[in-house]
Order: sequence, then C-alpha cells, then structure tokens
Amino acid sequence: MYAKQCKSALATIGVGAVGALGMLGVIFGNVGSDQPAQAVGAVAPQANEQTITTTTPPTAPVVSMATPIDTATTPSGFMPVRRP
Repeated sequence: MYAKQCKSALATIGVGAVGALGMLGVIFGNVGSDQPAQAVGAVAPQANEQTITTTTPPTAPVVSMATPIDTATTPSGFMPVRRP
C-alpha cells in the first residue's frame, strides 16, 4: 500500500512540474504572437569592437627604460652572458 501512495505522490509532483515548465515556456517563449513583445525587459546594447578615448595619450612613455635594481653574477661553469 505504501509503494502505491509513493508512486501516486511522485506522479502528482511530476505532472505539476511539467505544467509549471509549460507555463514558463508560454510566458517567456511568446508562443502564438506575430510580433513578439519582450517579456523580460529592455536588452542592454552590445559592444561592437570599438573603444572611446576621452583623454589624450602621452607623447612619450613615463619611464623610458626599466633598469634592474639588483645585478647577479653567473656561477663558474656557465657560459658568460654578453650584454648589448
């Protein structure tokens, strides 16, 4: 008897879920309308690969050349490094 009640309860829940999903499909899918209205609201404009610069970029970089703070020596056995 318990198994029959359990199956009946689960079937009722399943039918309710199918009905709820059907209602959501009708609400958000604009079923049967020639000109679909927006059900969610206005859509934000999408980016079109363009950027807008509101300030003038500097003519030269602020730091012309980065220099290391520390220097290291190569251990014996390594090939010497020639710097440009």
